[in-house]
Amino acid sequence: MKATQYTLIAALAALAGFAGLASTAHARDLGPDKAVQLLEAGKVQSFEKLNQAALANHPNATLGDTELEEQYGKYVYQVELRDEQGVEWDIDLNAATGEILHEERDD
Repeated sequence: MKATQYTLIAALAALAGFAGLASTAHARDLGPDKAVQLLEAGKVQSFEKLNQAALANHPNATLGDTELEEQYGKYVYQVELRDEQGVEWDIDLNAATGEILHEERDD
């Protein structure tokens, strides 16, 4: 019985480790050179347009860090904002369309 429990625990631990690797393996940061190539090829919108899309729901907010990533074969532009009340927001946009994919308050 104990051998079965240990085997199950080991299998679950291995699966959890694999899941963690799988989730990080599908997102990679893209450097400035790659971002310029994608912009010139028309595969992503300009960062100015993406920033405007992110600011649409938060007028008068200030931009923080921005990052371009490739996630599961799609380009995602990530923006950090601070609104007028001092609340921080993390926003993910489809870099090709400007559509907001995810928005959450950063506590």
